[in-house]
Amino acid sequence: MLWQALTTMRDLGRLHDIASILIRYGFGDMVRRMGLANALERVGRALHWNEAEELAHLEPPARMRRALEELGPTFVKLGQVLATRIDLFEPEWIAEFGKLQDSTPAAPWADIRQQLCEDLGAPPEEVFAAFDSEPLAAASVAQVHRARLEDGSEVVVKVRRPGIRPVIEADLRWLARLAKLAEEESPELRAFRPQEVVRQFSQSLRRELDFAGECRNAERIAENFAGYADKDEPTGDTSAEAAPEPPPALPIIVIPSVYWQWTGERVCVQEFIAGISGRKLAAVDQAGLDRKVLARRGAHAVLKMIVEDGFFHADPHPGNVFYLPGNRIAFIDFGMVGRLTEVRRDQLTGLLLGLVKHEPRRVADVMLDWTGDGAMDEDGLLVEIQTFVRQYHGVALKQLRLGAMLSDLVAILRQHQLALPPDLSLLIKAFISLEGMGRELDPDFDMAGEAMPLLEQALRARYTPTALLQRGWRGVSETLSLVAGLPQDISRLLRAARRGRLEIHIDVTHLKRVGNQLDNAASRLTVGIVIAALIIGSSIVMTVPGGPTWLGLPFFGLLGFVGAVIGSIWLLLSIWRSGGKE
Repeated sequence: MLWQALTTMRDLGRLHDIASILIRYGFGDMVRRMGLANALERVGRALHWNEAEELAHLEPPARMRRALEELGPTFVKLGQVLATRIDLFEPEWIAEFGKLQDSTPAAPWADIRQQLCEDLGAPPEEVFAAFDSEPLAAASVAQVHRARLEDGSEVVVKVRRPGIRPVIEADLRWLARLAKLAEEESPELRAFRPQEVVRQFSQSLRRELDFAGECRNAERIAENFAGYADKDEPTGDTSAEAAPEPPPALPIIVIPSVYWQWTGERVCVQEFIAGISGRKLAAVDQAGLDRKVLARRGAHAVLKMIVEDGFFHADPHPGNVFYLPGNRIAFIDFGMVGRLTEVRRDQLTGLLLGLVKHEPRRVADVMLDWTGDGAMDEDGLLVEIQTFVRQYHGVALKQLRLGAMLSDLVAILRQHQLALPPDLSLLIKAFISLEGMGRELDPDFDMAGEAMPLLEQALRARYTPTALLQRGWRGVSETLSLVAGLPQDISRLLRAARRGRLEIHIDVTHLKRVGNQLDNAASRLTVGIVIAALIIGSSIVMTVPGGPTWLGLPFFGLLGFVGAVIGSIWLLLSIWRSGGKE
C-alpha cells in the first residue's frame, strides 16, 4: 500500500503536492479512490477539498491538461505520451493532451557551461570556434545551443538540463506507485491500464534522457535512407515558376549528421539544419517550394520507415520537420522512435489494404490479433468492424481519410474496453499526424492513393520465392532447435520431479489483494476476541475482593475495561475507514 512507500519527507511532500494539485483541478474523487487522502491524513497532512470551485467551469480534459502542466516536466511528458493513446482516451482528451507544450525557461548558463566542461573535456569556447550561450530552444529535459566548428561547419549542441535525472526518476517512482494503486483500487481507472501506460512512458522518457541513444536512432534512419530516391514525378506545379529539382547528388530526405567525438549521454552535437520549419507554411510559399511535392515526399518517407524498415520517427509533427531548397525534407529529434517486427509490419499492411480495398474480414482478423486473448465479445466486435468497413464501399480512393478511419476503428476497440499494444498506438498516432501534415501542405493530399502502391509492393515482396524460402528456413531452424532441446528439457523436468522440487505456479488475478483482505479480517477477528476476553476477565476481577483499588474500584479490572474500550474504538475506526468492504 501507499503507506509503505512513504519513506522520506521529500517524497511525502511531493505526494502532498500531487494530491493538492489534483484536488484544485477538480479531481478530488480520484484522490480518494486511489487512497492518497487516507495515506496523507495518517501522517497529519491536511488536504483542502474546497479548492476546486474556481475551476469548475472547465471541462475535465482541460482541467487535466492544466493539472499536468502545473505538476511539472515529468507529467507534461506523460501527457504527451497519453496523446498517443487514442485507443484509451476519447478524442477530446487526446486534443487537450496534444496542447501540452514542452517549453520552459532556459537553465542558467553557468550551470550549463560547467556540465559541458565535464562532458566535452574542455570549456565549450575551446572546443568550438564559436558558441552561442543563448539557447535556440529550451525544454524541460534539454536545451539547444548553436555553435560552429573549426572547419566552419554549423552545428547544434543539445545539452541535458543539470540535475534533471534524479528529479525525473523520483517522479517516475511515484507514478509507478500511483498507477499500481489506481489499478488496484479503482475499477473505473483500471480500464485505462495505468500501469501499462506508466511503464511505456518510463521506458520512453529514460530513452529520451540518453542523447547517445537518440543519435544512434538518427544514424540508423540515415542508413535506411542511404541512396533513397523518390522516382515518382511531381504531381504539383511543373511551371517555370516552380522550385527547380535538386541535383542528383543531393539527398531528398536529410537526417542531420552526428559528431560522435563530442556526443554522450548528456550532450550531443549534430549538424545544423538551415531550413524552413514545418510550422511556417507561409515561408514555404515565399521560398517557392512546391507544397504538393513536399506532402508526397514526406508521406513516402514516413511510409517507407514504417512499412519497409520497421523503424520510424514516432513524432513527425511540424516542429520536427524542415523543408529545404529543391523540395527536400529534413527530419530532426529522434528521441521518440517506433519499432515494428516483421509480423507487425505484415499485419499493418493487411489492415491498410483491407481498409482501402473494403475487405472487412481482413481488417477484423488483424484487429482481433492486435487485441490479444483477453475477455471480449468477439462476435459483437467482428460485426461492428465489418459494418464500419462496408460503409465505405463505393467511396472513391482519394476521398478516403485513412487517419480518420484508423481513429474510428480504435474507437470501436475503446467501446469494447480493449487496448492496443503500445507500439501500435504509437504507430497509429504517427500515421494520423502524417496525414494531418500532408493536408496542411496540400488540402487535396490523397494519403490512401500514396500508400496504396507501397502497400501492394510490400505485400508482393512477402510472397516472392526468396521471402518464402527465408521464412520456411527460419521455421525449420526453430523446429529443429526445439526438437534438439527436447531431451534436455524432459531430463530436467524428471530430475526436478525425483528431487521433489517440481513446482507449479498459478497466477490468479487479484489473489494478493484477496489475501490481504483475509489477513485484515483475521486481524480484526483476533482483536475482537482479545477485547471480549478483556471484558470477561475484567468482569471477573471486579467480583474478586482484595488487591489495589482506584476510585473504589479494583484497579486491574478497571484497566482491563479501559483496554477493551480502546481496542473497540480502534476496531470500529478500522472498519469505518475501509468502508466495510474487506
